[in-house]
Amino acid sequence: MMTKTYLKFIITATFITISGYVQSQTVAVDHYFNSETKLGADGQTQPFHYLWNDSEMTGFSILGASFKNNGAKELTVLFQKPTAKTLAQIDAYIIVDPDNLKDNSKPNYMNLEDANAIADWVKRGGVLLLLANDQANADLEHFNILAEKFGFKFNNDLILHVVDDAHFEDGAIKINNNQIFKTSKKIFIKDASSISISHTATPILKTIREEIAMVISRYGKGTVLAIGDPWLYNEYTNGRLPQSFENDKAADDLSKFMLKATKLKH
Repeated sequence: MMTKTYLKFIITATFITISGYVQSQTVAVDHYFNSETKLGADGQTQPFHYLWNDSEMTGFSILGASFKNNGAKELTVLFQKPTAKTLAQIDAYIIVDPDNLKDNSKPNYMNLEDANAIADWVKRGGVLLLLANDQANADLEHFNILAEKFGFKFNNDLILHVVDDAHFEDGAIKINNNQIFKTSKKIFIKDASSISISHTATPILKTIREEIAMVISRYGKGTVLAIGDPWLYNEYTNGRLPQSFENDKAADDLSKFMLKATKLKH
């Protein structure tokens, strides 16, 4: 069976800073709140879904390459619950698609202790990206314990619904004069939950119907970004979309923004 230590070793990458404004950032993707597994070719259980070293459609290898190309020193996976100790060496933290009972018979639900640890880390300068999903495919109820600390919550609805590949435009969002997405002008997001704002958070992306698809929230020295879909995994950044969509550029824009935002932590 592949050990967690070994998996961390093969997905860790050291990269020389090339941008001038970042230094020694470590970007972690969560595998505690989403801890899906599958059987490998050897019949052994192994971690699955939204991992840096997964180059299939289910992985984050393309997004990971964007972080490395923009100066991130290390990509890692956080298998443990978030605590002051486990978060101490992380500059940017991505939590994606938290498990519900359909994904995991014993999910690690977000709770107040975990949310407080993450919020304290953000306050000290951490950069947090929350990538949810629609309510049928993720646990939003407990995830909102964390989201509400930053002035927003994920709604139990479905926006940008795309029936099939013949209806890509139903998932289109056009971008203009955006603080994060400087080069991407049109992106694709499919079957997301909308976001509602209670305080402090600010909309970043809206649908044509004015539903909020993405927000930003400043919290202490840190920054929180959130969108109601896993979004930038390989399936939607690998060129299979119609040419008018620029999710690959969006991944580059987002990684640049997040790495630059971590400078307050150094």
